Amino acid sequence: MCNIASLLLAVPTGLAVALFVVLPIIGLAIGGAVAWVVLKKVSKKKSAQKLDDTEKQVEELLKNAESESQRLKKEAILEAQEQEIRRRNEFEQEMKEKRAEQQRQEARLSRQEDMLEKKESELDKKNDALDNQRNALEEKKTAYEQKLEEVKKQQEQVSHQHELMIQELERVAQLTKDEAKKLLTEEILEETRHDCALQVRNLEQEAKEEADLNAKNIISLAIQRCASDHASESTVSVVPLPSDDMKARIIGREGRNIRAIEQATGIELIIDDTPEVVILSGFDPVRREIARLTLERLIQDGRIHPARIEETVEKVTRELDQQIKAAGENAMFEVGIFGLHPEIIKLIGRLKFRTSYGQNVYRHSIEVAQLAGLMAQELGLDVNFAKRAGLLHDIGKAVDHEQEGTHIQLGADLAKKFRENAMIVNAIMAHHGDVEPKTIEAVLVQAADAISGARPGARRETSTNYIKRLEKLEEIATSFAGVDKSYAIQAGREVRVIVKPDQVDDAKALFLAKDIAKKIETELEYPGQIKVNVIREFRSVEYAK
Repeated sequence: MCNIASLLLAVPTGLAVALFVVLPIIGLAIGGAVAWVVLKKVSKKKSAQKLDDTEKQVEELLKNAESESQRLKKEAILEAQEQEIRRRNEFEQEMKEKRAEQQRQEARLSRQEDMLEKKESELDKKNDALDNQRNALEEKKTAYEQKLEEVKKQQEQVSHQHELMIQELERVAQLTKDEAKKLLTEEILEETRHDCALQVRNLEQEAKEEADLNAKNIISLAIQRCASDHASESTVSVVPLPSDDMKARIIGREGRNIRAIEQATGIELIIDDTPEVVILSGFDPVRREIARLTLERLIQDGRIHPARIEETVEKVTRELDQQIKAAGENAMFEVGIFGLHPEIIKLIGRLKFRTSYGQNVYRHSIEVAQLAGLMAQELGLDVNFAKRAGLLHDIGKAVDHEQEGTHIQLGADLAKKFRENAMIVNAIMAHHGDVEPKTIEAVLVQAADAISGARPGARRETSTNYIKRLEKLEEIATSFAGVDKSYAIQAGREVRVIVKPDQVDDAKALFLAKDIAKKIETELEYPGQIKVNVIREFRSVEYAK
């Protein structure tokens, strides 16, 4: 190596560089050739060894395959023998079952043949019996025909004698057959009608006595369990003033304050010579209550001017809406019903400021609901349905100042709008008898409404309406034929009708009372019920001289 290095140092620079590049390449080529020769010899030895190993493995595999095939052959022969034995056993079992089934069928057919032979013999016997009966019936038919001929001859003889008797009777009575029949029929009808009227009167009297007793027990128990107080309320609101000087402040300069109050509330303020009093007049009870509360607060505050008035009205309106909602919820909880629509609850609360004949409709509705529920409980009916119908029966009065129509129609429309039951709608429409009630609960609502309105002091009406109602009551009673005089007594709760005894008998008096009561129900509006008392009196007067 030292010699090679020394030689390279002696070589020129360009040639040295060429030698440094070519020599490694030549060395790599020689090393690769030597490695290839060595690897080839080694691979030949390994291939020969692998070939020997493979031949040994093939021989072993052939021996194993031959032994395995011999084993599988023996197993296949054994399995085939077992299947043959199994199939032979199954075939023998199937043949045994078929032979048994064939034997059973042959026995069944034998029994059926025996039964058919017995039935055939029985049919032969029945045919013989029927032939005997047919012969007997033929003999009876011949005998009956002969008797029928004899009866027809006798009937003809009797008919001829009957005609002769009728002719003789017509000659003696000087009446034809049709005239006598008509006269007899009229007399029988008149007697029958009179007897029926007497029977109906007795039955109705017994039924009324029993029904009155039961109704009095139920109603008295309901009233006893629901003894609420009544206070007659005025429909005109009056606001007291601390002094008459406050009237001028309420009116304001050139009347601007009073105009602002009337415009904001829709209620008319009446300020007259009455000392220390301002009267609020309006048809809407809720607005009248808003005006009353607003005026009271303004008087208490002392600051009365248009801006303050509008602010107070808005505040009072919001507070009153909350009070109305709370009043509706309290009524619902007091009665014990739930699930009412929120708008229905508000309308019930509005009834707190509504009066009818001086009676507060809010308290009246609650009382009707409680009375109807108590009576329904006594009769074993749906208590919740009766209470719900009673509470909603006057719901139309909450909007009758705002919409056209009767409170009955308005209430029914509201109930339909807020998806109340159809039977609830019928109870609302039937509580004054405008339509026929479809349920017993609707009848109980009618009775509860009459009881609540008929309590002493519960309602009041003007003297003019009272007198007109009494006059109309007497006029209806005297409009019937046979009525001599009529008197409305007990504040219009009873009408006594005096009839002419020569024109109206006892039986007709019963129907006359019914007709008068029906006409009163149709043509007259009245609270509670009216008793129709028909009196027939016969007097015989003679003077001793």
